Amino acid sequence: MTTYSLKNHFLIAMPGLTDSRFSKTVTYICEHNEGGAMGIVINQPASISYSELFSQLKLGENIATDEPLLLGGPVKKERGFVLHSGEQSWASTMPVSDDISITGSKDILEAIANNQGPKSALIALGYAGWSTNQLEQEIAENSWLTVPGNKQIIFDTPIEERWASSAKQLGIDLHLLSTQAGHA
Repeated sequence: MTTYSLKNHFLIAMPGLTDSRFSKTVTYICEHNEGGAMGIVINQPASISYSELFSQLKLGENIATDEPLLLGGPVKKERGFVLHSGEQSWASTMPVSDDISITGSKDILEAIANNQGPKSALIALGYAGWSTNQLEQEIAENSWLTVPGNKQIIFDTPIEERWASSAKQLGIDLHLLSTQAGHA
């Protein structure tokens, strides 16, 4: 049974994690309880931009940006989620921390497309999910490092720097870690 929560934490993939869905990823954990965990991968860009999404959904063309959508994880890849600063709420907004929320309803996309969205946001397709005690087992198997979430890394750090920047919070350079575990 989970006695602690990793909600509002990053899961940082260890260099030895070879699962292509999670290799060199940072996942922001939005929920973690006795039933499992749910998070959004914040550093895997998709091949579609915000502008293309808004055009496909006929939400307006007010935002012309090449900002890529993110691949939030392998579960329900057809569903969109928005991680955003917490100053506003929409139909399905759930606070993750005092200053970060997650929303999965179309009204936030309409607001973003019309320059009325949150101050900071990222849009992801799909999410990462773990069943009861699965995440705890993966951490015990040395697949992940954990560190408290950081809104500057989520919203202000370039996508390609988020993995290394997250680990630097622990004073670790992931490029110097071995991919093999040993016993003394």
